[in-house]
Amino acid sequence: MSKLSKVTVIGPLAPPAGGMANQTKKLAEFLRGENLDVEIIRTNADYKPNFVGQIPIVRAIFRLVAYVWTLFSRLSHTDIVHIMANSGWSWHLFAAPAIVVARFYNKPVIVNYRGGHAQQFFDKQWRWVNLSLSKVQNVIVPSSFLKQVFNQFEVQAEIVPNVLDQTLFFEKESQIKSSSPHIIVTRNLEKIYGVDTVIQAFALIHNNLPKAKLSIAGTGPELVELKQLVKSLNLENHVVFTGKLTPTEMARLYQSSDLMINASTVDNTPNAIIESLACGTPVVTTNAGGIPNLVTDQHDALLVAIGDEQAMAENALNVLSDSQLASSLIANGLQTVTKFYWSNVWLTLKACYDDTLASNTLKT
Repeated sequence: MSKLSKVTVIGPLAPPAGGMANQTKKLAEFLRGENLDVEIIRTNADYKPNFVGQIPIVRAIFRLVAYVWTLFSRLSHTDIVHIMANSGWSWHLFAAPAIVVARFYNKPVIVNYRGGHAQQFFDKQWRWVNLSLSKVQNVIVPSSFLKQVFNQFEVQAEIVPNVLDQTLFFEKESQIKSSSPHIIVTRNLEKIYGVDTVIQAFALIHNNLPKAKLSIAGTGPELVELKQLVKSLNLENHVVFTGKLTPTEMARLYQSSDLMINASTVDNTPNAIIESLACGTPVVTTNAGGIPNLVTDQHDALLVAIGDEQAMAENALNVLSDSQLASSLIANGLQTVTKFYWSNVWLTLKACYDDTLASNTLKT
């Protein structure tokens, strides 16, 4: 077996910010900490020239051509290709070409698949997905939820959890402010993340706790509509839209808050929940997608049905009013997130890399 010295990670980087972009960056940083030579090939590189980014379709073609050129010029000089993959066009435009080019150079490929839409995507597109996926040597996923999805399509996937940066996300020391709580939601402002449901739940919470405040950290296409919803509920003096935050600012937000609410309608293993638990901030969340595989109701989080703002508000009020419940959720949550520490993740990932290098030929 050849010695691993260089890994090429293919995935998005901020901007725009997002869970997958953050994971790409942190993975590369931690791998470098293991004395590996790591190169990142961005799937969302800046448009060149800049004006191309304003032209639909044309911009996609420009980016794809530049991306494929980069793949051909760089993948011949690596030991392993580690692809951060997602569903939809992201798979066809970024993951599939990377697999094909790596196969051209006979380089081993690990597909690191993530995203809550996998089941729906595979149901519709599996024939095309499998054309390229069948050529990779290993598939890794961050959750048992996605492992089960791949099992349905007779593909063996290894669970390698998301990486948590312990230097940023660690337990706070402050006590929960039961009468004037600071509640947060830290998801992008997109339909699937149900931030409107959080706002509606907060309105109910605010009726019981008039001094409560809500911080909404994120950016996205729903910003104007969400601000209008806040105005219609007369919550303008109690809700703050923070905009985009750096990882350091996000960690401080978790540590300064009393409760995190997640209302996503589609999800896998959201970093928002992991980071919140790591900071000792209790979580009330929907049971969307793989979330029940990440946390357990009444143990390390409180789970509610998708779109049920009434149950969301009631559970939030229970946490804020019951110090024993809050303490139990915090303690169990801190234990839950240990699996995301790099020292634990690296043991599994290193074994996967070793297994990949031990294979002499790619699948055909």
